[in-house]
Amino acid sequence: MTAIPELWFDPSRCLIAGEWVKAAAGTLPLYDPSTGAEIGAIARGGATEIDAAVTAATEAFHGVWHRTPAVERGRILTRLGQLVLERVEALAMIEARDVGKPYKQARADAVALARYMEFYGGAADKLLGQTIPYMDGYTVYTLREPHGVTGHIVPWNYPMQIIGRSVGAALAAGNACVLKPAEDACLTALAFADLAKQAGLPDGVLNVVPGLGAEAGAALTAHPGLHHISFTGSVATGAAVQIAAGANVIPVTLELGGKSPQVVFDDADLDAALPFLVNAGIQNAGQTCSASSRILVQRARYDEVVEKMAARYGALRVGPAVDDLDVGPLISAKQKGLVSGFIEQGHDLQLAGQATLGDLPSGGYYVPPTLFAGVSPDHTLAQNEVFGPVQVVIPFEDEAEAIAIANGTDYGLVASVWTDSGARQMRLAKAIRAGQVFLNNYGAGGGVELPFGGIGKSGHGREKGFEALYGFTTLKTVAAFHG
Repeated sequence: MTAIPELWFDPSRCLIAGEWVKAAAGTLPLYDPSTGAEIGAIARGGATEIDAAVTAATEAFHGVWHRTPAVERGRILTRLGQLVLERVEALAMIEARDVGKPYKQARADAVALARYMEFYGGAADKLLGQTIPYMDGYTVYTLREPHGVTGHIVPWNYPMQIIGRSVGAALAAGNACVLKPAEDACLTALAFADLAKQAGLPDGVLNVVPGLGAEAGAALTAHPGLHHISFTGSVATGAAVQIAAGANVIPVTLELGGKSPQVVFDDADLDAALPFLVNAGIQNAGQTCSASSRILVQRARYDEVVEKMAARYGALRVGPAVDDLDVGPLISAKQKGLVSGFIEQGHDLQLAGQATLGDLPSGGYYVPPTLFAGVSPDHTLAQNEVFGPVQVVIPFEDEAEAIAIANGTDYGLVASVWTDSGARQMRLAKAIRAGQVFLNNYGAGGGVELPFGGIGKSGHGREKGFEALYGFTTLKTVAAFHG
């Protein structure tokens, strides 16, 4: 076993009520996606640990945390952000080894985690209510109050970023949290929890229970002590989470899949667009909900775009996370099998470009980044989320067809439009069904401040930015009659 030397905590335990405790069911093995080698063990939390965590969060919420002024909550989060920055290199290496992403991408995630803490630390005391003009003799106002205990189920692809936008906002709003990280990549969730203790977060306000989705995850979503659930993951699991939450009649924020298009018109600046067209599809080996997996190109420039994207694909370097190349491995053998199956379904398409896999560790979970052309909008690869480094290029004739194709899936998470026409930019921004639309860019550098979420099977509710704080609060109206 090759352990990760950067760990300063015991990953085989849960954090409950401020204490690191063993799980009753023992541990689960942890594997390095770059090599397939076992690198450690994590706690196999279950219903027992989840119940203890919810109890601890409930006690902490009604105890010290409920009485903590918003400005002090903000100071704790700000200190936490500083501690993340002080550990940024170690956190990046942990994430790279655990998830398999290149080091530079993992480091960007660690910096983003710190930025989330800074943002929500500064926002904690600015979550304001309103006064409402009403009948004579009344003063009416609203209060934004925390839900109470919130559950957070975080996936394996971007643990640090999703913890930042989810747990950070919930804590700033005054909630106590129970976090269930993915069993495939939970190390930075545990590291974050340890740093939160060091920052002065009271015991029980943040509890972390690793474990299997069918055990710890199911126990959390069904727990009657929760008041809100935040889930990021697959459509199927998200639907199950919503059903479980419905039994307890609590709100859910769901950020699910995507099939995000980039629409390239014939007047687009291709030199500016090309890096975004490719990078948005292959970052984190394509294991990104907001990955741009569909490239829609006006016919006049279709061949040119395919050719230039293919050249970029041919130059991509694939390798272990620690080599810090362009693309790393997928998260697991299971995910490798799923993505390889999708690539095989493109046998009837034009294989426009594909990266070469060189001398890689035989046990690693690698697939070649692959670009397909000659793709119809209703093809399997144009409709289903692959969650791997696979993109398709689809031609269109005019604006109307571009809109129809862009909106022609069950998803609606992110989209991008490349054109020099300001009027067309505005028309497309309104016409495309997506939670975020970028004009002549894609992703806006991550955008901690920008509300993020989808429509359709991409989910509902919003994370990131100030909007997330509203989702982690409930609105109370107070009507005072004074004559």
